[in-house]
Amino acid sequence: MKVKKQGRRSAETAQETKKQILCTAMILFCEQGYQRVSLRNISDVAGVSHSLIRYHFGSKEQIWYAVSDQLHEYIQEYVLRLIAQLPENINANTRLYLFSVRLLAHMLLEPKPIQFAADMVRQEDKFLDYFVDSHGQIEQGIGELIDLYNIQNPDNKTSLWEQKWMIIMSAHATHSLRPFMVEDWKVASITEESSLLTHWRIFNKQTALLLGVKKEDMIHPEQLSSLLVEMEPCTMTVA
Repeated sequence: MKVKKQGRRSAETAQETKKQILCTAMILFCEQGYQRVSLRNISDVAGVSHSLIRYHFGSKEQIWYAVSDQLHEYIQEYVLRLIAQLPENINANTRLYLFSVRLLAHMLLEPKPIQFAADMVRQEDKFLDYFVDSHGQIEQGIGELIDLYNIQNPDNKTSLWEQKWMIIMSAHATHSLRPFMVEDWKVASITEESSLLTHWRIFNKQTALLLGVKKEDMIHPEQLSSLLVEMEPCTMTVA
């Protein structure tokens, strides 16, 4: 029995170590970029030996793939949960609007995926190909919202890429240009959090206008957090 307990503890310790390595790598990749991060950096911040990192993952590139897999699973689950929570008994334009503005709220408050993606496009092409949704579940879910919208609004059609690009641009701008955002809105927005809300409100108005959403159907939250889907924070897990 003692051997079994010891073996179980050793397995649990190994899993926790791998999780710590992935969490550390994710933060470093997002904040500093892939090229500027070394295995030694990850080792120092995670508090584990360089040899232990190589034992579990082999190389920095393999760690990147593992982080990419985890982020993709997180994004996919979040998007599908968000779509499942959208009201059914409303017009297609309002459903697409609610999806877009609520997804942006999440991307503003949880910057890791967009930071990781922004750094990824600066790397080798194979990283870009790997990070793109290979299963199509995210695109399928959003595509169904857009298809229904286009059926109901034949004179004002949109596309999957148009909607994704608007959200990506709005999300990335707040992270790449955050010092300017806070400085420009320092009178109207005292804190960084309120600056994000001000930025979101601009997107809210533009999206409602583009999709033909009535004023009475628009949402006006006091906090972006009220728009989030209940879900565990964006952290790394190990199977």
